[in-house]
Amino acid sequence: MNTRIRSATAVIAFALSALSVSGDARAAPGSARELSAVYAAQEERRLEVPDAEVRRYGALADAALAKAGVALAAPQYVLVADRSAWVQAILLLWWPGTGTWSLVGASPISTGLPGSFDHFETPTGVFEHSPRNPDFRAEGTLNENGIRGYGAKGMRVFDLGWQPGPKGWGDGKIMDMRLQMHATDPDVLEQRLGTAQSKGCIRIPAALNRLLDHFGVIDAAYDEPAGAAHAWVLPADRDPVEHAGRYVIVVDSGRTERPEWSPAPYIPRVRRAVQPPPPPPPPPPGPKPPPAVPIR
Repeated sequence: MNTRIRSATAVIAFALSALSVSGDARAAPGSARELSAVYAAQEERRLEVPDAEVRRYGALADAALAKAGVALAAPQYVLVADRSAWVQAILLLWWPGTGTWSLVGASPISTGLPGSFDHFETPTGVFEHSPRNPDFRAEGTLNENGIRGYGAKGMRVFDLGWQPGPKGWGDGKIMDMRLQMHATDPDVLEQRLGTAQSKGCIRIPAALNRLLDHFGVIDAAYDEPAGAAHAWVLPADRDPVEHAGRYVIVVDSGRTERPEWSPAPYIPRVRRAVQPPPPPPPPPPGPKPPPAVPIR
């Protein structure tokens, strides 16, 4: 068996063993390649992003970091979300410290859909995931529209704090909005991932939410002493990866058509039952007949 096949076999074996406990990932991946194998095993709607596109998003991430004045001092994982209406995807990238970015996995998302009151365009920039804006857990309750906005009970809500973003209604001015990254309703809205749908937050698949949560992929700040006060939000059975990151980068690729690697979701139309037409109204009453003439 050659070295490449032996290495690939080892990665696949790790992914299967990581998923063997309760059907979920348990053992912490020791490398970005192993985490990529777990990502592929867990995420059914994983996107196959070509190498050229990975380099493109790496360059967009570099530009965003430079603009924000953020230097990555050590190897780490970074999430890069493309808010373009033609893409609507998030890439989990690995920065090795030197060299080029590599892809761990990619999934469809939903970002802000302007055009309605209280809907924002998801802001671009570099956003630090930190206990200064504490995360919390979804309650799984239904809102007035019968929707579980944060997803099923227990799903983690990654809070990125108050951020200035353009209003999607009225005058379009910049206002502060609460930027969060979270799962969404598994029965109604998750199937719409891949299209802009949200009020400005970043909606991600439940499988990706669980992976980020269990392995602490962007929990570097929570693992520092200053984050100890908020450790309650972390899962008791977590297996944090080495070199966890702390940044979510939102970019806009400015595309004018949808790339093949990020297909639009199939959203089945629900046919309404055909109701029989109502019965015709009764005819209006006619004139009264003349009184009968008695026969004498």
